[in-house]
This record gives sequence, C-alpha cells and structure tokens, in this order.
Amino acid sequence: MPAPHIDLRSRMALLYAALICTSGIALVGITYLLAPGLLQHRAWRGAPGQPVPSTITSGHTTGVFSAFIGSDSFRAAVAAVAIMAVVSLALGWLIAGRFVRPLRSIITTARDISASNLHRRMGLRSGPGGRGDEFTELGDTLDDLFARLEASFESQRQFIANASHELRTPLSAGRALLQVAIADPEPSVETLRSTCEELVELGGRQERLIASLLTLANSQRGMEHPEPLDLAGITRAVILARQRDADRRGVRVTADLAPALATGDPSLAESLIVNLVDNAIRHNLPGGRVDIATALTAAGAVITVGNTGTLIPPHAVDELFQPFRQLGAPRTAQGDGHGLGLAIVRAIADAHGAVLTASPRPAGGLDMEVVFP
Repeated sequence: MPAPHIDLRSRMALLYAALICTSGIALVGITYLLAPGLLQHRAWRGAPGQPVPSTITSGHTTGVFSAFIGSDSFRAAVAAVAIMAVVSLALGWLIAGRFVRPLRSIITTARDISASNLHRRMGLRSGPGGRGDEFTELGDTLDDLFARLEASFESQRQFIANASHELRTPLSAGRALLQVAIADPEPSVETLRSTCEELVELGGRQERLIASLLTLANSQRGMEHPEPLDLAGITRAVILARQRDADRRGVRVTADLAPALATGDPSLAESLIVNLVDNAIRHNLPGGRVDIATALTAAGAVITVGNTGTLIPPHAVDELFQPFRQLGAPRTAQGDGHGLGLAIVRAIADAHGAVLTASPRPAGGLDMEVVFP
C-alpha cells in the first residue's frame, strides 16, 4: 500500500521534536558516562555504615546500569524526556507553521493565476520592508516568470490579430471582385480577364504571406539537424536570384563575399539571408545601393547587409523586428511586403545562437550584421 502523505509542516515538526529529544537523551547518557558517582549515590540507599555492594564499587557496567535503571534519577530523566518530547513537538508545529505560511501563500496565488490574469503577482518583494529570504527569492522568480509569460501571451494575441487581418484582407478583396463580376449583366472578356488577373495577384500575395508565417514558425521552433554551411555560397545564390528585382527598382547591389563557414540549418540560413537582402532592396530609394559582405572572424561567420533608404530614428529600430510592423505603418497592408522579414531574421538568429545587430545610417538606411558562433 502507498505510504500515507505527510505534509511539510508535519515533517518539520517531527524533525524538530526528534532532534530535541535526541539531544535530551544524549545529555542523560553523557551525564551517566561523565558523572557515574552522582547516579550511584542517588541509586544506593543502604543503612548507615553498611558497606557498598561490590557491583557498584567495582564499577562493573552491568551493576551500575541496573542500579541506575531502578533509581529515581532514571525515572526523572524519563519523565523529563517525555515532557520535552511533547513540548518540542508543539513548538516545532508552531515554528514550522510560521515558516511554511509564505509557501502556502505562494502555492495558492500560483494556482489562481491563469492566462486571463497573468498580471497578478506574488507580492513578496525583497527590500527594507520585505522578508529577504529564500521564499522572497522564490516569489521574485515566479513574478519574473509570470511577467515574461504575460508579455509572450500579449505578443501572441497581437500576432494572431494581425495575421487574421492580413489573411482576411485578400479574401475580402477577392470576394468583392467576384461580386462585381457576377453583378455585371453583360460582362466582357476583358473585364473577366482583368478580374481573374487581380484574383491571381491576391492569391499569390496570400500564398507568400502563408509561406512567411510558416518560415517564422519553423525558425521559432529551432534547429533539428545542424549541418556545416558556407554563408558566402548561400549569399551568392540569393544575390543572383534577386538581381532582376534590384534592377527593376534601380538599386545597385555590391558584394564582397569571403568564405564564412558556420554550423546551422541551411534552409533557415538561406531564409535569413533572403529576408535580409529583400528588406534592403525593397526599403531603398531609386538609385540607391545595397552593400553585402561575408567574412570569417574570431567571433564566427559574419554576414553584413547595408542599404540606403529613408531616415530611421534610433528608437524605432527595435520595432522593425516586430511581426507585421513597418516604419511608420503598424500593418503591412499600407506598404510593400508583409512586415515579417526582419521578424524572421531575428527568430532564425536566435535559433542559431547568432548575434544580430542593427544600426541606422546617419544619411538614411540601415546596417545589419549577423554573427554565427
């Protein structure tokens, strides 16, 4: 059968009582060993002038112990130990309750906190008026954990709301186009063709958005099978694939690609470089330029991407890495792209343990660097 459950307070009270009783018994034993004459005197009650029995005077252990067992000293010691056990058990129960009370408060509060009220805290802050013990440290740790969970839940809610908006917009536009085409009593071939082309464009936009969302989800999941890779080779292929888009926008791309060996997920690393290059080309100015370089340093494999463009305030740089955020536009429907590129870059860098830094240029544009360890 399973052992009965004993709570922490009961275990602490029993431990205190056991320690005190053990100390009392040890004290009696030490007294017997160090002062046997005292115990023998109290145990022997012979008539005046009567010689002391040999079992006591000889110091024989059995005789002395037997005399001590039958003496008043032994009975007094047993009574004292019994009283000590009861008193120590009661005191241990009170002391244990005082120490366990903050833990019970922490357990009760933690059970009441859920996803709907993550703003609640333990309230056991350390300081001049606080406890400043291990329970306070535990409360502070849980408060920090709930703060991170609250921020994560809020970020997920905002992400889901923005994703729902972005996915719903092409569907609404496509439905409106179809309703207009159906309501036309005499549709022409040119009208139907134009409607179909717009529907194809909306479908392609939605497909790219879904692909970006899947890439972001995969990068946040982390690496499964790290492999050796060369950032220079991946970057060279990405530049060749994006050269036509850069020429169409009037952006000149320069590259200085030295070997940069690293370890990671090749597909995720390619997605990181693709989003860096796409971001530098799309958010640029006509006649601007994009500078790309790879190198191998003491810190690791490095890829840098810098571009000309609009002036970016330093305080707005961190917002660019939030999903569905663009400079001056909280939703991507107002600009080019979906606002997921740099969010994907940060997620992939975190998955690889890479260091990502971004700094705005004084004349406009952004310099970005990713260092793979």
